[in-house]
Amino acid sequence: MTVCDLAPGYIRAIAPYLPGKPTSELARELGLEESGIVKLASNENPLGVSPKAALAIRAVLDGLARYPDGNGFELKQALSRKFGVGMDGIVLGNGSNDVLELAARSFLAPDLSAIYSQHAFAVYPLAVQAMGAKGIEVPASNFGHDLPAMARAVRADTRLMFIANPNNPTGTFIDGATLEAFIAQLPPQLLVVLDEAYNEYLEPQHRYDSIGWLKKYPNLMITRTFSKVYGLAGLRVGYALAAPGVADLMNRVRQPFNVNSLSLAAAAAGLDDEVFVRDSYELNRRGMRQIVAGLQQLSLNYIPSYANFITFKVPGAAAVFQKLLKAGVIVRPIANYGMPDHLRVSIGLESENARFLEVLQQALAG
Repeated sequence: MTVCDLAPGYIRAIAPYLPGKPTSELARELGLEESGIVKLASNENPLGVSPKAALAIRAVLDGLARYPDGNGFELKQALSRKFGVGMDGIVLGNGSNDVLELAARSFLAPDLSAIYSQHAFAVYPLAVQAMGAKGIEVPASNFGHDLPAMARAVRADTRLMFIANPNNPTGTFIDGATLEAFIAQLPPQLLVVLDEAYNEYLEPQHRYDSIGWLKKYPNLMITRTFSKVYGLAGLRVGYALAAPGVADLMNRVRQPFNVNSLSLAAAAAGLDDEVFVRDSYELNRRGMRQIVAGLQQLSLNYIPSYANFITFKVPGAAAVFQKLLKAGVIVRPIANYGMPDHLRVSIGLESENARFLEVLQQALAG
C-alpha cells in the first residue's frame, strides 16, 4: 500500500479536467508552423486583450517583487461602482473556476449534495466530487437545463445548485423571467450558483438584471469572468457577487493572494473598456452568423447558441476532429460531456472562421 492508496476514494476517482489543446503542443506533435494554426477550442476572445488592460499591466510591472493586494481593493471598488453592489459581497478568484470551487469548499461536505445539469460545465461535478459530496446530475432538456426536474431533484441534504446561463458547452439560454421565477421557489437554505461567464455576449433583448436579484434572494450567488469578452484568459481572474455572509464564508477558505498583481490591474482597467467590449460583442455576432451559415450549407445540425461558441453534430465526430487537427484547426471534442457525436467551435476572426469551415468541408468530403 502506498500513500496514494490512502487518499480518499472520491479524490482518486476524479477524472481530471481536460483543457483545450494549445497551439504549441499541436505544432510539436504534427510538425506544423504554430503561426498557421487556428485555435477555436477554448472560447477565447479573438481580438486579444483590452487596450486599457494592456496599459494597466505595463504600469505595474515594476512592482512584481511585491505581493499583490490580498483583498483586491481596487478591483472590488471597480466592480462595486459598475454593478452597484457592496464590496463586502464580492469574492475574487483565479478565474471563475476558482470561485466555483470556493463555493463548493464553503458549503459542501461528504454528507451533503449538489445539483447540476447534464451537459453543463465540467467543473461543477469536479468541484462537488473533490469535497466528497454527492453530485446529482439532472438529465438535460434539448441540451439545456430542465428547471422543473432540477427543482424536483432537491433533497434535504442539498446545499448547492449550479446553473450556467448561457450554458457551456451547449450554448443554451434561460430567459430572465423564467430563471427568476425558478430561483424564487427554491428553499432558502439552497445556494444557487448562477454562472454567467458568457453574459456579455447576450443580445440586448435577452439581457436581464440578475445582479438586482441579489437584494431579493440572499441564497443567490453570481459568478463571472474576465477570461471571455475581456480577453484576459491567460491572467485567470474571475469574481462572485453574493450576500455579504456568503462572501465572508468563501473568503475564509480563499487562498491568500489568489489573484496576482497583473490580473488585478488588468481586470480593473478592462472592466471600463466599453469600446473593446462592444467591439468584441459585435465581432462575435458577425462570426456566429458566418459559422451558422456555413454549418447550414454543409447540412449539419447545430444547437442555437447565445455565447461565443457553437456546438454542432457531425457524423464521426472523433475522426473529423482528428482531420481538423492535422489541417491545423483546433476545435473541442465534447464526448466527456456525454455528447460524442458533437464538436464545439469557438467564434474567431472572420478569416479563422472561414478557414475552419473550409477544412471542415474537406474533412466531411473524406
